[in-house]
Amino acid sequence: MLTNEELLPLEEDLKAFLIVNGIHHEEWVELNSNEPDKARAIVGSFSDAVLQIVYEKLDYLELRSVESCMVFHFGKDELELIAINRKPGSNVDLSTPESIHTALQQQVDQLTWFSKRKAYADGREMEIHQLLEQGCVLSNKEFWDALREALGV
Repeated sequence: MLTNEELLPLEEDLKAFLIVNGIHHEEWVELNSNEPDKARAIVGSFSDAVLQIVYEKLDYLELRSVESCMVFHFGKDELELIAINRKPGSNVDLSTPESIHTALQQQVDQLTWFSKRKAYADGREMEIHQLLEQGCVLSNKEFWDALREALGV
């Protein structure tokens, strides 16, 4: 469910969603007052529709920490992962693009990496949602391509 803060810029879209579903302003005010659970369910449906549209357009996510960097590419039928880890005892920092670049240029002997492809288990958008819930953030094709080239994967 989108938060109130996330819904605020989508207010006009929510109004249009309500109208398409046969709920006009007066009915919405009454529903909010008298049946808040039903109103929340409608906002939940709107949230699902918005997230579906956003997730359909999303192609790359990443999760970085000092110890590792994982970048995900979401194709039509499968998910591809590039994972870089620092070796035990290493002081390599993989938490920023700059430090990753430095590590790949100057400390590659202190890294391990792999790539993997897999079919979606729960559907593309659900897997995107689960990874976002785990702390992934948006990434981009340029970072993905740079890692593929640097690692030869």
